[in-house]
Amino acid sequence: MAGTAGESAGPGEHEALARLRRLLPAPPEGEVWFGDDAAVLKAGPVAPFLLLATDTVVAGIDADLSLTTLSDLGWKAMAVNLSDIAAMGANPSRAVVSVVGLGPAELESLYEGVLAAAGEYNCPVVGGDLSAGRQVVVSVAMTGTVDGPPVLRRGARPGDTIWVTGPLGAAAAGLRLLEERRSEGGWRPWAPVEEVLVRAHARPRPAVAAGATARRAGATAMIDVSDGLVADLGQLASQSGVGFELTEVPEAVGATLQEALGGGDDYVLVFTMPPESGRAGPLQAFEAAGLPAPLLMGECVADPFRQVLAGEAVHVGGWEHAF
Repeated sequence: MAGTAGESAGPGEHEALARLRRLLPAPPEGEVWFGDDAAVLKAGPVAPFLLLATDTVVAGIDADLSLTTLSDLGWKAMAVNLSDIAAMGANPSRAVVSVVGLGPAELESLYEGVLAAAGEYNCPVVGGDLSAGRQVVVSVAMTGTVDGPPVLRRGARPGDTIWVTGPLGAAAAGLRLLEERRSEGGWRPWAPVEEVLVRAHARPRPAVAAGATARRAGATAMIDVSDGLVADLGQLASQSGVGFELTEVPEAVGATLQEALGGGDDYVLVFTMPPESGRAGPLQAFEAAGLPAPLLMGECVADPFRQVLAGEAVHVGGWEHAF
């Protein structure tokens, strides 16, 4: 998940996760316990796989409450988990929400956003926890279901094409606009393009339907763009043992190329498709589902150290929590 500023410094999230991975037990065959957008557990004959996802948003790190509202924070806390479920090609089911550091009136404001997202994405909140604290923290755990094998990060192969479900950089551009207006010390109405960008930052829209459509179309790997395109695509490539060559990166209107490459919180999905599906396969699948067409960005290559855009090397950036 992207933070409120640039890249982190010092020992980071990926190092911490690597240490935890060595401590945790290996899952039984057919399950995925660690290292993907959600854990995958065997369930029953009707819905053979149960997904578990959890994520935490912290005021001042993952959201600046001088720029957005508590209601927006509640929406985002749900959205980051909905996006993790979407990245597996699954549908959200139920959520529990734990909150630290808010009183009764503030909780109502927060839950305006929580329940708006829960209603829109058909994922009821069925419980949670409250605790006192000096920092506002919202933690959501969510279940999801899928009627076939979920899409993991590690299935891409050389020659697979790389797609994204929408343009990139909108959320980062929206954050930039909000920070610029604050630094100007005054209020001004947003232009229509600016309003779209600010909304993308405050209330990102998880691509749940697109994830399920990509899975049914035969996606070989998938990840959501929460920490920045290059960082998240780098994770997918690393776990799949491939590199990538991008020919273009679709920028949201009003966003810069750097925001498209390194900005987080877009919550669009990057997925790979086998070469035999061609260009027409994903386009037809999304059209049949009534969804905007995905955008072709490039292809996977055999050299895991090759990560280029238009022939030039790109470096993994984006957001990483520091510890």
